[in-house]
Amino acid sequence: MKLNELRDNEGATHSRKRVGRGIGSGSGKTGGRGVKGQKSRSGVSINGFEGGQMPLYRRLPKRGFNNIFAKDFVTVSLGRIQAAIDAKKLDAKETVTAEVLVKAGVIRRAKDGVRLLSDGELKAKVAFDIAGASKAALEKVEKAGGSVKLPEAKASAE
Repeated sequence: MKLNELRDNEGATHSRKRVGRGIGSGSGKTGGRGVKGQKSRSGVSINGFEGGQMPLYRRLPKRGFNNIFAKDFVTVSLGRIQAAIDAKKLDAKETVTAEVLVKAGVIRRAKDGVRLLSDGELKAKVAFDIAGASKAALEKVEKAGGSVKLPEAKASAE
């Protein structure tokens, strides 16, 4: 097989229907739109209109709300941290913060802070100064001999 022999399967692509190109084409004159009426004209916008009956999208109740105070954390797994340490992108002796992770290329941007999750294994002894961490992640970091410093507001709430 050569590159110049590549082609779609038979019948995989349909040629475009050229509408309104004379009576002999089979779709000339009205162009498959029937005769007269709103739908035969251009600029029709009657999607969702139910003839004056209350439309479905207005009959159904509204649900939920959007919390404008919700924090948008970037999640980072322990496995990603360990991979970055193994690849010499992160220094295990240095305190790991959101800025350090961005500089190392582990995350793209810090958003509202970094939250540590427990996927993967952490072998290195690392000190973290981050916005949040799951309980399992805290246990794994402390088991490896590291520490996690979380913001005071969260610590006083517990």
